[in-house]
Amino acid sequence: MLIWDLPLRLFHWLLALAVLGSWVTHKIGAQAFAWHVRCGCTVLTLIAFRIVWGIVGPRHARFANFIRGPSTIGRYVRSMLGTASPLHYAGHNPLGALLVLLLLALLGVQAVAGLFANDEVASSGPLYGYVSDTTSDAWSRLHRLGAKLIWIAVWVHVAAVFSYLVVKRENLIAPMFTGHKHGTWLAVEGIERSQVWRAALIAAACAAIVYWLVETAPVASLILF
Repeated sequence: MLIWDLPLRLFHWLLALAVLGSWVTHKIGAQAFAWHVRCGCTVLTLIAFRIVWGIVGPRHARFANFIRGPSTIGRYVRSMLGTASPLHYAGHNPLGALLVLLLLALLGVQAVAGLFANDEVASSGPLYGYVSDTTSDAWSRLHRLGAKLIWIAVWVHVAAVFSYLVVKRENLIAPMFTGHKHGTWLAVEGIERSQVWRAALIAAACAAIVYWLVETAPVASLILF
């Protein structure tokens, strides 16, 4: 049964590659800074797409479908601990939904912070020219803190996925490639098809906006310390 549409799956893996690329280009150093900026802009574009797709996308992509209240989260936790009947969800489970929202928020803030940040030497984000040195320094501190928080969240995500695979015998990895989940508990939770062209138009619009923001920004003038 189709649960994850193709645009959502592409978003997931492209975001993972963009985040990995951001980390690698940061580690390489100043010679890879231009690529670091490109990776960051890609992250920002993807996050913008996901926000829109979370409103107009198919059932399991929509925030309204998987954001749940404290009582539902509590029931799910009790079911995990074996103190209540097992609960299954076709899309994101309540805890997974919280982690999704956390990662989107962290990555979104990180990408925005990078636009205004600087390394106090020779490199600055593409929108550095819009802010003062003091404001840029504040964004830079947030950017450095965000990198640490993101890696913590990423490893929690990876650990959770593999714990489901090992402990609960529930494979969450394969469906993110194929889009399909299997189980009698799925009932009529599937979606009919992937809305590829609609998603492509939204992604193109998000990319165009980010490109326009970067290309029309004033030229940065970073004072060397």
